[in-house]
Amino acid sequence: MARKCTHGYVSGRVQGVGFRQYAAEEAERLDLDGWVRNLDDGRVEVLFEGEEEAVDAFVEWLGRGPKSARVKAVELEEQPLQGITGFIVRR
Repeated sequence: MARKCTHGYVSGRVQGVGFRQYAAEEAERLDLDGWVRNLDDGRVEVLFEGEEEAVDAFVEWLGRGPKSARVKAVELEEQPLQGITGFIVRR
């Protein structure tokens, strides 16, 4: 199966609710590589790559987030593969 890379932003109530940690756990469960971080404007930024099926599953998860989050919008665009190894929470 082909690998793909996606970059984007999640908005809504996504900071102060553990979104980054839950996202990292979900990404690791799906065997994705990349990172997640909070932005000053209240959004969460993500970059992730992996097998197409896993990327699609993570995109679906981003639309929900953890129970305490209230996702309003997810803006994503496909990127060239970055060759990232592992998934980290950036500060």
